[in-house]
Amino acid sequence: MDKTERFVKEVLLLGTEGEINLDLYLQALTHSSYVHEQPELNQMHNERLEFLGDAVLDLIVSERIFLLYPHLPEGKLSRIRAGVVCSSCLADRAKLVDLGSYLRLGKGEEASGGREKDTLLADAFEALIGAIYLDKGLKSVEAFVMPLLEEGIIAAESGSYLDDFKSALQERFQKERGLVPRYSVLSEEGPDHSKIFTVGVFVDSEILGQGKGRSKKEAEQRAAQSAWQDITE
Repeated sequence: MDKTERFVKEVLLLGTEGEINLDLYLQALTHSSYVHEQPELNQMHNERLEFLGDAVLDLIVSERIFLLYPHLPEGKLSRIRAGVVCSSCLADRAKLVDLGSYLRLGKGEEASGGREKDTLLADAFEALIGAIYLDKGLKSVEAFVMPLLEEGIIAAESGSYLDDFKSALQERFQKERGLVPRYSVLSEEGPDHSKIFTVGVFVDSEILGQGKGRSKKEAEQRAAQSAWQDITE
């Protein structure tokens, strides 16, 4: 039993009924850097499966919170879903199943710590959902993903868990002051393939918080988190 088959059967627990399409799961675990470095293998990377998995995940989470909270308005349901399926949350779920150790990465991505990158892990998690959906159907996706996300859904509804800090910060300032926070890159460190960005979030000329990340998007979210925690505390 190879590494991918072991992951599918022992971690995802999908090998108990019928045949499994290992090629789909191998694709879900293959980053584009691996394909670009070894074109002779004629292997597909996981970006198409990520696209599909993103849509499947939105459907499953939307249905779950729709049924759990029948009296909540559309706007509140959307905020709960955004908090649960955001990149950092999905990366955390990927780490729970040790997804990073099963990925196929190019040498450069491996050297730059790709197995620990939130954006890469979140993308692979969505690709994995796409593979499960194609191979086993929606019920199998729900059986895999809902135990990982249920706690986050409940916490997001109660307000004790928030991952989409940018949206929360913007909503608060628009409502209270009629202003929209803006984000600016303060510094960039490291080589091109492994940069660390420092971003500040501002309202007018006042800086509210700073954050670091391997992408500008991640750094913006962390800057917003810093600002949100200062404001709410």
